[in-house]
Amino acid sequence: MSLDSSHRGNSVAAPSHDAHVERLKFSGDNSFHRELRRRVEAEFKRSGTRQRDSAQMYLKTAIILATFVLAYVALVFFAVTWWQGLSLAMVLGTAMAGIGFNIMHDGGHQAYSQRRGINRLMALTLDLVGGSSYIWQWKHARFHHTWVNVAGHDSDIDLGVLGRLSPQQPRRPWHRWQHIYLWPLYGVTAIRWHLYGDFRDMLTGTVGERPFVRPKGWDLAGFVIGKLVFFGLAFGVPLVVHSIGSVLLFYALVSAVAGVLLALVFQMAHVVEEAAFPLPDETGLQMATPWAVHQLETTVDFARGNRVLSWLIGGLNFQVEHHLFPRISHVHYPLVARVVEDTCREFGVTYREHRTFGAGIASHYRLLRALGRPETRAVAALTAVSALPG
Repeated sequence: MSLDSSHRGNSVAAPSHDAHVERLKFSGDNSFHRELRRRVEAEFKRSGTRQRDSAQMYLKTAIILATFVLAYVALVFFAVTWWQGLSLAMVLGTAMAGIGFNIMHDGGHQAYSQRRGINRLMALTLDLVGGSSYIWQWKHARFHHTWVNVAGHDSDIDLGVLGRLSPQQPRRPWHRWQHIYLWPLYGVTAIRWHLYGDFRDMLTGTVGERPFVRPKGWDLAGFVIGKLVFFGLAFGVPLVVHSIGSVLLFYALVSAVAGVLLALVFQMAHVVEEAAFPLPDETGLQMATPWAVHQLETTVDFARGNRVLSWLIGGLNFQVEHHLFPRISHVHYPLVARVVEDTCREFGVTYREHRTFGAGIASHYRLLRALGRPETRAVAALTAVSALPG
């Protein structure tokens, strides 16, 4: 059994038509990463655990998909009171987020199974709930996972003019209140994704500032069919039995629940006070640290001891482990975490975490407030934060 990591060298494959990204490299000292991979692989061999194809994951998939189907059917065909509709909308939105956190995420990262076809099938569950698994591969698996928190390269920290999530992004006057207004806007995340984001990316051929290869053939067919299936489930079937006003209302409610959950889990891992926002050197072609160290500087775990939360969000409270080993199923992150933390201690690399979910939320709030202040105050606040012990 060989350890499967998506990044092994000091540079990362990128679209050939984007020369700037292709040449952006990390430091060539990969000794920490090599030793970390060796120790994690040894731990899996010692415990006799497979990195993928876990019975626990297959059972979890069945539970989440069954919850999604039952909540959808009950909401569309059986709910007769407002409180029934509200309760079922919350369950359905949570199940949608659960599909993204657990099933799709492992499948998209090739972490679900050793079999490529099963991974592809699980990744397609994102199309079922309104996203595009093809575009996600570029936006998240390639751009975000390679250049975490690097402004202009990681589109996951780019909200445009709506918010300032990095010290390198321009500040607008209204960002002064972003620590207040962004929370409800997180509820629009999924709706924007469904109705605008993927279509915008397809038309422009870019994800954020990065160009990507538009889908062709079966990939294009998957994109189109996925959108048709989702819009049929979200609007077509419900309109047969409900008014357009009710359909739009409950679509918004379900999507808001899913959007808030999806946004918060990401923000608590990367857009917090303890996470770094590094930039390339003056040439714009070289990062100062090795890739694995970069992941540890820009990523923060949270609430690792909360097993219920970990089950619900696909182990993404172990974000450090996920970024270092994205092709290991998330059900094994607690095992990996022990090895990562011990190795970091030996190599003098800071391992960042928040002990509780609330601590992560509070840190995200404080960073939003600091980044929204006038530049001089924001710089002072961020300098103070960077001086905190890791």
